[in-house]
Amino acid sequence: QVQLVESGGGSVQAGGSLRLSCVVSGYTLGNICIGWFRQGLGKGPEGVATITSAGTTTYADSVKGRFTISSDNAKNTLYLQMDSLKPEDTAVYYCAASGFCHYRDYRVPANRGQGTQVTVS
Repeated sequence: QVQLVESGGGSVQAGGSLRLSCVVSGYTLGNICIGWFRQGLGKGPEGVATITSAGTTTYADSVKGRFTISSDNAKNTLYLQMDSLKPEDTAVYYCAASGFCHYRDYRVPANRGQGTQVTVS
């Protein structure tokens, strides 16, 4: 059974940092494309970052240079390090798999987690 469980969200001031985690079961991270998308209140979903089985990453222009996606295959866990946070980063963040090989492909994954709220003030 596939399960993705996010954690690490919270409230921070602009310029601060947060690190999101997503523990994955039912997939082997080293074999799939996986990533993060977000959805702000009253807004549509937006792809944020992805990583492939080869370690290739993609980032939305809005987060490039500030966010870093990574994975620990031994722990089957996906991360999103978010630095220099801005109020416009406020959203619920979801990890999603599989087939999520480019940040624009956020509609492709069949599975996602329950989301974790990030609020930047």
